[in-house]
Amino acid sequence: MSNRGVQVFDDKKDGFFSICDLGSQWSLQQDDFHPGGLFASVGQMGIGFGPNSPNPRDDGGIKAPFADLLLKYLPSQDEIRVVGVPEGEAASKTKKKVGLKLKIKVSNPSLRRLMSGAVAGAVSRTCVAPLETIRTHLMVGSSGNSTAEVFSNIMQTDGWKGLFRGNLVNVIRVAPSKAIELFAFDTVNKQLSPKPGEEPKIPIPASLVAGACAGVSSTLLTYPLELVKTRLTIEKNMYNGILDAFLKILQREGPAELYRGLAPSLIGVIPYAATNYFAYDTLRKVYRKVSKEEKIGNIETLLIGSLAGAISSSATFPLEVARKHMQVGALNGRQVYKNVLHALSSILEQEGIHGLYKGLGPSCMKLVPAAGISFMCYEACKRILVDEDEEA
Repeated sequence: MSNRGVQVFDDKKDGFFSICDLGSQWSLQQDDFHPGGLFASVGQMGIGFGPNSPNPRDDGGIKAPFADLLLKYLPSQDEIRVVGVPEGEAASKTKKKVGLKLKIKVSNPSLRRLMSGAVAGAVSRTCVAPLETIRTHLMVGSSGNSTAEVFSNIMQTDGWKGLFRGNLVNVIRVAPSKAIELFAFDTVNKQLSPKPGEEPKIPIPASLVAGACAGVSSTLLTYPLELVKTRLTIEKNMYNGILDAFLKILQREGPAELYRGLAPSLIGVIPYAATNYFAYDTLRKVYRKVSKEEKIGNIETLLIGSLAGAISSSATFPLEVARKHMQVGALNGRQVYKNVLHALSSILEQEGIHGLYKGLGPSCMKLVPAAGISFMCYEACKRILVDEDEEA
């Protein structure tokens, strides 16, 4: 084999380093510098380094070929130029912000959306679980008639754990539900949205249709878990967990009971999801137009998502109340409703217009931040989960 390898410590050359016999040397003595050298001591960076060294040496040292073209000395310590690369291109490559950025490579775009949606759903629902519990009790009239009364009763009977009762089922339900929902919205919206310069594919906004499709698809696939979560929240002493609740409902009330209240859920989710995603998409476009920035930060996404949630939840709340009443069924002698209209008319007759909006306060307190947190987590996760070809 050739002996022209890299010689790190060469005792035969008076303490100089020899790199592949190019004659490029670094002196270990303080004031001994060599033109064309590829290395310089850290404490003397730039002093006598390069082709214009103040102490040229012509005593037999071999100068590296084209050293004048390959090496550059930079007086500024804030910038490093890449050797052999044009100055403008080198500057653009080296002026990168230094910081810790988490990136996970996931090549499948559909999987990236599903994973991002699952994380967003789990985080958002856990953050607002106490408000969800209070809202459910207010809707069905158990544990009190006001937010403060319900909160006080829960804390006295179950403590702080009572505020998170049914949250595991909620997370198990919401994680796949949100994953399916956000995946469906992104996919349908992308297919229906016209490209720049093209005519609209449909006469109504694409995000409106995509939002409705997203809500319907997620509701159909995860509704039984929603019903079980409601039962566990209201009848805490009747079931010993998720599996026990499923089995008892199937044995005592039949499989159809798992989908009780599905009709008002579908009727309610279509306008809610459609207005929610339409408002979110529209507000994002308005923000980009006003700020003239394509990238939207986490705080801005949180505020935009929260505002979209407030708009959509306020418009569809009566249907949500009817759905909760139908899900509870005949427990504790409650009235069984035949359909959505029967539930709405019965609640209106017995409790008045106030009954249709009972729990609206904690509902908005829960849905508004939940929507904002969900959208923020979703967009953040999409930036973390990147394709192999995407830059950090």
